[in-house]
Amino acid sequence: MSTQIVCESWFSTRLVQEGLYLITEPHYYWYNRANLWLIKGQTQDLLIDTGLGVSSLRHYIAALIDKPLLAIASHIHFDHSGGMHEFEQRAIHAAEAEALRQGNDYEALCTPEQGWVQPEHFEQLPYAGFTVETYTLQATEPTQILQAGDVLDLGDRALEVLHLPGHSPGCIGLYDARSQELFSGDVIYDGELLDELHCSHIPTYITSYERLQKLPIETVYPGHYPIFGRERYHQILQEYLDRRRLPGCPSDYLKKME
Repeated sequence: MSTQIVCESWFSTRLVQEGLYLITEPHYYWYNRANLWLIKGQTQDLLIDTGLGVSSLRHYIAALIDKPLLAIASHIHFDHSGGMHEFEQRAIHAAEAEALRQGNDYEALCTPEQGWVQPEHFEQLPYAGFTVETYTLQATEPTQILQAGDVLDLGDRALEVLHLPGHSPGCIGLYDARSQELFSGDVIYDGELLDELHCSHIPTYITSYERLQKLPIETVYPGHYPIFGRERYHQILQEYLDRRRLPGCPSDYLKKME
């Protein structure tokens, strides 16, 4: 890695629509590269996911922030929660709050043995001397513990916290019922869904997807890959359920979750 170029800017930004920015880490492997969403509200701003934490996201977005900012981890995995420690106000679901508090690399999927962080995943380096061997999830205390049904009021819009486990125990989505927009983290995206990790549970994922089928959706802003709409949303849900459902009735899934 020592021969690699150090990038001029680790992040890139795209204005998706008024008040919504997509921030990415373009020099990182596309397969794990997370979408970070900055929502500008009337009284508060939200940052959904904070990336790897290898470069200062707080400094990068400073010019865009003009009111209180809440940084939210859609779940604990390193590509989403790595930069949480930088922000004064930090929120995560109760199921994964302790993992963030401890800086639990195993739950964040970034121990060397798990193999998710590889030298070749960095096309350019975030800073001189960076090595994957020293990469870790920095422990930080959550300032807000999220639960299903919590509403984040931004003044001009409100987002409801949906607890949608399956990929990991603390996975959440943020849903705007008025615009029927879902910020989905790693619950649903248009790519290979990971449901066989140590923290995953397929019957729980199935239950979450059955709930999502009933949710009125116009647009999904996912944790990875492109934005998509209602038709593709229902197609992804149905394809997963067709592939993963087991013979039996829904009560069988609930028993497996106990």
